[in-house]
Amino acid sequence: MKTETTTGEYMLLFRGPHWDRGLSQQELQAAMDKVMAWFEGLNQRGKTKAAHPLGAQGRIISGTNGQLVVDGPFAESKEAVGGYLMLQADNLNEAVEIARSMPTLKYGISVEVRPILAECPIFQRHPDLVQRARERAVQADQIWIAAAA
Repeated sequence: MKTETTTGEYMLLFRGPHWDRGLSQQELQAAMDKVMAWFEGLNQRGKTKAAHPLGAQGRIISGTNGQLVVDGPFAESKEAVGGYLMLQADNLNEAVEIARSMPTLKYGISVEVRPILAECPIFQRHPDLVQRARERAVQADQIWIAAAA
């Protein structure tokens, strides 16, 4: 059985989208200055791949055939993901150290660090099934193209 192979990229998920509540304008400005300097420092070192805030509204799809669609996640929850940052790092320890340096941690935000894998672990466990599925997908695509012509 293969082990998980990382890409050298890590996803930082920022939880606690309301860290600014209760701060004075001066405190908020100081925090923003620190966050911008932190992010710019990562950019200059070539560590950032992508970063974006996430909208408060969304849907959660689950169940067989995705028949269950509910509102969520709930933005008021302190566990709601408020944004993400994709990092280039040498290893998980470096990614964790970068996350630990996030200035808004002191205001109650939390950061989850996850490696981005080169391949889905389920695909690694069942390579023969994946190969057959790929072959069938190519055949289906060829049939569709022929039918559309």
